[in-house]
Amino acid sequence: MPHRRAIVATAVVCLLVLGILLAMGRPPICACGTVKLWHGVVQSAENSQHIADWYSASHVIHGLLFYFFAWVLWVRWRLFGGVPARYALPIAAAFEAFWEILENSPMIIERYRAVTVSFGYVGDSIVNSLSDIGWMVIGFLLASRLPVWVSVALALALELATLILIRDNLTLNVLMLVWPMDSVRQWQALGG
Repeated sequence: MPHRRAIVATAVVCLLVLGILLAMGRPPICACGTVKLWHGVVQSAENSQHIADWYSASHVIHGLLFYFFAWVLWVRWRLFGGVPARYALPIAAAFEAFWEILENSPMIIERYRAVTVSFGYVGDSIVNSLSDIGWMVIGFLLASRLPVWVSVALALALELATLILIRDNLTLNVLMLVWPMDSVRQWQALGG
């Protein structure tokens, strides 16, 4: 388990995100009025509104990647000499929190609508955003306990599974936000 101070710092990050998302006017829960453990229909008004969905896999991968970067920075390169490595988890949570806030900004919501197959995307509910941070934490903690090859295999399996099942994954999501390709968008639309 992470150090108690790291857990407290991670919880503080989540509370800050909660406050910021509320101030941004994000809905606390789905407009449908319920909170589901799982919602698996990508092209629906309830996507990114509940605790888990197909994109939760991407957030687990974020955690796996953040752990790798923490290992490289703290252990391999011996950077941050005065900051204990136990603070890697709250720092990773802060990066994930930054993405959740940015992802729910009007600029990114409009970008998703304009260049991806998610033309009806309205942003995440606060429950979903906080859950996404939780999925990242799970990925981070898994990576801290698993052999490297298992973490790599897990990341690849999650990427391939979502690619096959919903024609989307972390790699395509980043690609389409940064360098949209009509051929990819058309291929993704065939799966909907």
